[in-house]
Amino acid sequence: MIKVGLNIGNSKISCAVSEIKENKKIKLLSCKSYPSNILKKNIITNFHELSNEINFLISESEKSSQTKINSINLNLPTIDSISKYYESEIDNLEQKITELDIKKLINNSGYFKIDDDYFQIFNNINGYVLDNNLLFDSPVGNYASKLKILFYKILIPYKNLKTYKNIIDSLKISIDSFVPSPLSSSLATLSNDEKKIGTICIDLGHSNTSVSIFENNKFIYGDSFLVGSNNITNDLARGVSTTLESAERLKTLYSSLISSPSDEFEIIEIPIISGENNKFNQINKLKINSIVKPRVEETLEIVWQKLKQNNLHKKQIKNVVLTGGGAQLEGISQYAELIFSSNVRIGNPKNEIDTEKNIYNSSFADVIGCSLYNKSDFLDIIIEKQGKKQKKQGIKGFFNWLDQYI
Repeated sequence: MIKVGLNIGNSKISCAVSEIKENKKIKLLSCKSYPSNILKKNIITNFHELSNEINFLISESEKSSQTKINSINLNLPTIDSISKYYESEIDNLEQKITELDIKKLINNSGYFKIDDDYFQIFNNINGYVLDNNLLFDSPVGNYASKLKILFYKILIPYKNLKTYKNIIDSLKISIDSFVPSPLSSSLATLSNDEKKIGTICIDLGHSNTSVSIFENNKFIYGDSFLVGSNNITNDLARGVSTTLESAERLKTLYSSLISSPSDEFEIIEIPIISGENNKFNQINKLKINSIVKPRVEETLEIVWQKLKQNNLHKKQIKNVVLTGGGAQLEGISQYAELIFSSNVRIGNPKNEIDTEKNIYNSSFADVIGCSLYNKSDFLDIIIEKQGKKQKKQGIKGFFNWLDQYI
């Protein structure tokens, strides 16, 4: 099976073509990425130019993978998203649980509720509670007095969805799935064990930071906010009065989140911002780090506050994976360990993904993960079975099913 992921970012556009074989082996046939600055805080500033850039990217990806691309998974940021946890319960059950009971609970929940202003980019069952006992697999066949189903959904504004969809529609390419960007990054980087025991995945992108949480093989949280590694570049440019190009170089080559006694004596020449040729200032590495550290700390603290707002800090998850371009900052894993009091590692594409070495870094996690997304992997078996039935029956069959169980 060939799957294609497309990511439209604030600093680059990327396309990954993956072949997922029957034995679950994954071969990355192509991964193309080109700089682009047409998006500003996820707002398209030139629709026609961006459309041409994506069209070129798709064409180059087809040549590289030797595959005709007719449909894609589209990676979408979850800026301004809403996370909703909801439930549905039956009391006085006193019988063997059947699929009919599950369907009734789903119908009595907010699972099918439609919001005119928001699109459900993710919606699934997080777990089942049988007489105060939490299960993560289908409880069909068990006996219980009380059954509760726990759900989780992510809603994004329809206006955001329509903007991105409009671009793809103009290229005459169909969209298989809309993939929340926090989920994309975790699909490319987290191992099966990490998904089971509980892991926080943080993607430190150019303009956005995304956070996702897996536990018991369930995707239980995803969100994004408009702070990224580009903010560090801007802070450096202002803080030492240099050009943006020079600030990016300082961030990449010289910044570190782990202090060293030699930082004060390591002198670096930087061009002054006035634009005069051959005019340089001298700064030390200590000055650079004093600017970078507060911004990184602020970013990770925002992640922590989002977890607290959703009571997820109480789970005491002790595994954190950092990915995205910002994860390449020197010493960031050690610094994150102090903030989260957890084990931290840098998340590159998983070893089971057969890919070239130059792509094996955290910057490509989001688009590679997007190409691996399969919606059925995140559906409860009963919902998945019903989804297949709906495809055969169409809209009429779907409403007949609703009438039967409401």
